[in-house]
Amino acid sequence: MSNLDFDDNDISYESAQKYWSDIPATVDGVLGGFGFISDIDIEGSRIFLESLLSCNKAPCTDLALDCGAGIGRITKNLLLPYFQLVDVVEPDSKFIKTIKNYVGEHQSKIDTLYEVGLQDFNPVKRYDVIWNQWVLGYLLDQDLIAYLKRCRNALKTNGVIVVKENVTSSGKSEKDETDSSVTRSLQQFLSIFKQSKLKRLKQCKQTNFPNGIYPVYMFALVPIQEDYNSEDLKV
Repeated sequence: MSNLDFDDNDISYESAQKYWSDIPATVDGVLGGFGFISDIDIEGSRIFLESLLSCNKAPCTDLALDCGAGIGRITKNLLLPYFQLVDVVEPDSKFIKTIKNYVGEHQSKIDTLYEVGLQDFNPVKRYDVIWNQWVLGYLLDQDLIAYLKRCRNALKTNGVIVVKENVTSSGKSEKDETDSSVTRSLQQFLSIFKQSKLKRLKQCKQTNFPNGIYPVYMFALVPIQEDYNSEDLKV
């Protein structure tokens, strides 16, 4: 169920936390019953990440941060193959206790687990890539802007923030009453990035997803003051 162009003050962090506390710690659970798209999703993200890591001013591969990590699906299948270490942020205790077992043999490459909501998370300045996927819809606009500013300040030289999120086709925001989340329009995301003093290095639409679900876009963001050129990035 969704409401068009709603007041985002209707988002409730408590309701969202309660919703996720009842969700099983499985791939199908964290993907809302769409576990079958996981491999396609990871492949699209891999191509996007490799384009960032091969650009002229590429981020290093020392440490990545997986935000709203769930059971560690992205940590295991996307970030650990490319980075020496990965930190994880996840507010649900059930999920965070599952991560190391889910990751398996490479769990020694997980450095720090932060059990906290993104609205309260304050990362330190040490990250090469900060990955946010299917989680920013749980933040109020003002909290999202503040969070992205904190992420911006936590980037090392040539560091990149990645946002991969659903985007509405209606051009308006739509609320999901079930989990107390919002799906934003492309223009709303662009406005939020600008207010967060971030600019796009790259923007790409996920391909090969089934019909009937929201379009999914990936954005690579860097601080506005950095001397980057989007032409540096080639897929």
